[in-house]
Amino acid sequence: MAVFINETSRVIVQGMTGREGRKHTQRMIMSGTRVVGGVTPGKSGESVVFEEDPVPVFGSVAEAMEQTHANVSVVFVPPKFAKDAVLEAVEAGIELCVVITEGIPVRDSLEFHAAARDSRTRIIGPNCPGLISPGKSNVGIIPAHIAGAGNIGLVSKSGTLTYQMMYELRDHGFSTAIGIGGDPVVGTTHIDALQAFEDDPDTDLIVMIGEIGGDAEERAGAYIAEHVTKPVIGYVAGFTAPPGKTMGHAGAIITGSSGTAAAKKEALEAAGVRVGETPSQTAQLARDAIAELRRGRRP
Repeated sequence: MAVFINETSRVIVQGMTGREGRKHTQRMIMSGTRVVGGVTPGKSGESVVFEEDPVPVFGSVAEAMEQTHANVSVVFVPPKFAKDAVLEAVEAGIELCVVITEGIPVRDSLEFHAAARDSRTRIIGPNCPGLISPGKSNVGIIPAHIAGAGNIGLVSKSGTLTYQMMYELRDHGFSTAIGIGGDPVVGTTHIDALQAFEDDPDTDLIVMIGEIGGDAEERAGAYIAEHVTKPVIGYVAGFTAPPGKTMGHAGAIITGSSGTAAAKKEALEAAGVRVGETPSQTAQLARDAIAELRRGRRP
């Protein structure tokens, strides 16, 4: 099994005819993703050739779903058009919409997230690298070659740290790695991913990467304490960040002692999570936990 996507996922690419959409569609196809169509308004009936095979372009998500039975959409649309693209996917009833676009105004994100809450659509992102179930499907921009299939579930706010952690733990592999995005408002949260990994029989260990700012990691810690039985390893980016300064992602700002890496580490450790202070140390904690699982005892 895998989380949210698998080898049966049928993917359409909103913005496939643009430069970024075309480039990453090629990469997704090369890593085994079943890309069944693209969506660009006004270009219905056209096609784009990848690896000598034409992929049809449709004028709307609804048309693409009707013709291809797609159940996943990935959005490579410029920020000013992204809200309409996501709303279109939600209104068409797509099961999963992965929003790669960064720089979407928070007001726009709030609008499409509100629409999704009353629909069947799960949104991942925005401003995220997507997700990958190695050997099964890769939806977004995560490099497919950095890690193979295994039994670690990874959820991360940071795209770069998603890649680094996958590479650090490439000798063990992943059931699914999910980059949820670092914007102040995202669709799928740490908690959503934690529950999905808890329910997935092929995930034995969960690695959760957070960052300074907000209280998402504290809330995840409280959830872990009540609902997660599998071992969780954590990392919080930003131990050296100065208070009051925005660092990278729009949500990564701390005020006083609130939202600091140290406070988040303390909250996670109180829930039984082992927390590393560097990515490499976190990866070693994960290896230690895997070794303990193999010896037949709970880390």
